[in-house]
Order: sequence, then structure tokens, then C-alpha cells
Amino acid sequence: MPGMTDYGQISQRTAAWAASEMLAHAEPIIVLGKFGQTKPIPKNVAEGVKFRRPVPFAISTVPLIEGVTPVEQQMSYEDVSCTLLQFGEVCVITDRVADLVEDPVLKDASVLSGEQAAETLEMVLYGVVKAGTNVYYTNGTARSDVNTVIDLNAVQAAVRALKAQRARAVTQMMSGSTDYETMPIEGGFIAFCHTDVESDIRKISDFTPVAKYGQRKPLCPEELGSVENIRFITSPLLVPWEDAGGAKGLMVGGTTYADVYPVIVIGKECYGQVPLKGANAITPSVINPGTISKSDPLGQRGYVGWKAYFNAVILNQAWMIRIECAVTAL
Repeated sequence: MPGMTDYGQISQRTAAWAASEMLAHAEPIIVLGKFGQTKPIPKNVAEGVKFRRPVPFAISTVPLIEGVTPVEQQMSYEDVSCTLLQFGEVCVITDRVADLVEDPVLKDASVLSGEQAAETLEMVLYGVVKAGTNVYYTNGTARSDVNTVIDLNAVQAAVRALKAQRARAVTQMMSGSTDYETMPIEGGFIAFCHTDVESDIRKISDFTPVAKYGQRKPLCPEELGSVENIRFITSPLLVPWEDAGGAKGLMVGGTTYADVYPVIVIGKECYGQVPLKGANAITPSVINPGTISKSDPLGQRGYVGWKAYFNAVILNQAWMIRIECAVTAL
């Protein structure tokens, strides 16, 4: 029996089509993954990577003494480690489904697997970045107090905090290529939040929608608009903490308490993401029904699946801030 190829026992043309469908369908769902510092690991090299940076020298304010050499200062570095994790799922397709059902089963399974792969990696990244320690509450001093929407004061407070820590503007994003190439963008801070927050963001006095950008180009289809030097990108994947806030009032939430939505504002290189390099970051796998093996001697089962090596890490807590807010019930 022939060995299993990268795409299963199917023709090269069908295999290539299945792979392109998965990647093309996955790309539009990713928003956080477009802006982190990306360090792909080449295959067969290691299972983790260390992001390494020099520790800045302290400011010297003591005048030199004539003829006296100052005390030598030493270089030092700090490492932030990230170890790859493996994710994946598989869908079983019987021969009866493949032979008798009129639906394009292979195509639909490939599309759904692509969506699942993209959302899985995005949610892994979201879980990392929303756990940052730098936080601003729209009211109160804890998440359990929050029952107020985002406003201009919250946006300005976030910018002030980032600038005070010397956070730099984001100036590049991922191009969407499987080679993990980057492309330059207009510099600024970027905020990510759930689509539920859109209506409250639009009510901020200095909000400029994408439609009024003029010559400025939106960063991606999910960009909503900007407030001062923060550009807002929304995604339905960036879910809130349900019933975690203060008294619900006119806000979205459960019977008593408001849902709390994180609005994650980032500067350049505040978080990193580590995939297995290039096209192998998400690997589709297809075995058609009818493929006979020792475990399936009649070829009654086929499989469509995917696997990926990926992880993410916060590189600098002070260069990102999470605004926690409630959302107006409509």
C-alpha cells in the first residue's frame, strides 16, 4: 500500500485545491495575528524560541569629575520564551456520504476546517493578549465595577499610558502571505475589540469612520475607524467576560450584571507569535473515502483535517493596555 502523502490519497490537483481553499478561507478571520511580532520556527530546528532584547542603560545625571573615569556600565539582556503547542482536528466522511450525497462534501469540509484552524489560532493569541496586566477600567477599580461604555477619556488615558512607557506606534502588519512577510502601514496605536462595541465607539466625539479617511487606507476589512491616533479593529471572535461587571442597568449582560468587553490597545512589538514556518503553519490533510488500509479494509471512511504548531507570548506588558468597558444594550 502506498505511503500517505501530505494531502492524503488524492490527486495532486485536488490536494492543492483543498489546501488553497483552507488558507484563503482562513485569512479574513484573523485580526490579532496580523500585527504581532512574528518569529516562525523552521521545521526540524526547535520546539520554542526566545525573544531577546537588551536592557536599556539608566539615564546618567551625575556630572563627571575632572580626571576621574566613570564606573563602567555593563550590557545585559532579558529573554522572553515561547514554546510551540500543537493543535488540530479531523472530520470523518463515510463512503456513503461521498457516493450518495449531492453536496460537495470535500469542499465544505475543507472550508469548515479552514475556518476552525484560523479561529483556533486567533483564539489562542487572544487568550494570551487579553491576559495582560496593564488595564484601565471605564469606571471603578476592578472588573466587577464596570458598567460604563468606552468614551474619549478612556481612549486618551490609554494613549497617555502607552506614551509614558515609550510604546512605539505600530508601523507594519502581516501581508497574509504564507511566507510571513510584512508590509508597512501608517504609524499609530491599534485597538482590537468585539463587534458589539462598535455602536459605542461611533458615539465618541472625535470618531472618524473608515468612509471618511480620504487618502488614508484602512488596515484591513475589519477596521471600523479611528479616534485621535488609535485605529479600531473589530472581530466577533473577541468575546467579553459575561456577567462580570457591575449592575447591568442599560448595558448588555445577564439578568443583574453587565458583560465586560476588553478593548486591547497595542503599540509596536508588544506581543509575539510563533508558528511553524511558512505554509506548514496550517497543514491540511485529506484522505478520500475508498482508501483501503489495514484499519479500514473496505475503504468506508475518509478524513478531512488540519494541524498547526503555534503559540504566543506578551513581550512587553507596558506597551499594551486593556480598556475594560460595558456595552450599551440596543
